[in-house]
Amino acid sequence: MPIHALNNTLWFPPVSQANEDGLLAMGGDLSLDRLLLAYKRGIFPWFEGETPLWWCPDPRFVLYPNELRVSKSMQAVFKKRTFRFTMNQAFSQVINACKMQKRIAQDGTWITDDLENSFNELHKLGFAISAEAWEGKDLVGGLYGIQMGKVFFGESMFSNSSNASKYAFISLVNELIKQGITIIDCQVYTAHLESLGARMIDRADFIAHLEKHI
Repeated sequence: MPIHALNNTLWFPPVSQANEDGLLAMGGDLSLDRLLLAYKRGIFPWFEGETPLWWCPDPRFVLYPNELRVSKSMQAVFKKRTFRFTMNQAFSQVINACKMQKRIAQDGTWITDDLENSFNELHKLGFAISAEAWEGKDLVGGLYGIQMGKVFFGESMFSNSSNASKYAFISLVNELIKQGITIIDCQVYTAHLESLGARMIDRADFIAHLEKHI
């Protein structure tokens, strides 16, 4: 199936037209309106080079908040109060740390300067949120994403101390449960998030969930 080339028109093709890898379209801009439209429809940007690539994979990797799994070792971390948790206290630091995080089998980062700037603007508007784990005054772990309606779209996380990103993620999920969030989008599979309870669901079910809860 051909990959759609986007221009400045605010539009995306139906997600059913994505190829077998989940790639739907390429090009376009990173305007706030385009990013919000993309997430609302279950589409996210992921770069390879300078051109924006837009994805909507099938199946989709998600976490239902009530299915969160906390291992005994992580329960011990919480009991010891190893870290201090905050939300939205250091968004720009978190996204920049995610951008700079070295990842196995990944050359460079998909978080471009333009994408970082756009997400900082989305944060100012209240759509992008961050979760932080601190050791004293040092930011040692965290994650960020987009919150729309009763859906949270996780984007990226980082950790500079053992268990810090897990601590921030688990703490965030517990806060999102209080806010009535019904699903957390994890986009694509990672063993790290699977260990916390994330699983694959059909794309059609995911899109139906978005239409109901955003």
